[in-house]
Amino acid sequence: MYNLKIITSTVRPGRKGPIVANWIKEVANKTGNFNAEVLDLGEINLPLMNEAVHPIMQQYEHEHTKQWSAKITEADAFIFVTAEYDYSYPAPLKNALEYLVHEWAYKPAGIVSYSLGQFAGVRAVSNLKADLLNLRTISLSEGVNIASLNQYIDENGIFSPNEQLHHVADVMLTQLVRWTKGLAAIKADQV
Repeated sequence: MYNLKIITSTVRPGRKGPIVANWIKEVANKTGNFNAEVLDLGEINLPLMNEAVHPIMQQYEHEHTKQWSAKITEADAFIFVTAEYDYSYPAPLKNALEYLVHEWAYKPAGIVSYSLGQFAGVRAVSNLKADLLNLRTISLSEGVNIASLNQYIDENGIFSPNEQLHHVADVMLTQLVRWTKGLAAIKADQV
């Protein structure tokens, strides 16, 4: 089984990311291919990047950075669960990405995006993919884009996706397994 880290992007009160992240974790674990763990940036609470030495050197002085590095290092693959804020992905995720460099490399990433409106977070996905490429993280073309998220959340806060969302999640996870297998050889051959 592969270690899959599901990273949520939102931190503000009333956020929906953890609900969506827990759903995709359940779906991923049911495949039998992944040991999935949710990394909730709202709970991890990384401060704005405060390391004195550039992360490319991996000379971390703060314990929160060392812990974050260890979590990302043990991952074989990622799923980013992101809302769309101001036509991009939330700042806490950008901050979390920029804490590290080498730890992200040669690993595939699926993206589950959402918005309360009709755009389903696709502009966040576009920006996130560009930043992941610079970290040598390969983002899949397959993803889950959820428009009008609140239609899937009942009055008790239970997320109930429809059959179409389950289908695209399955397609994304199938590709995530393939890319994880393929990138393992490249990751092992790092110079």
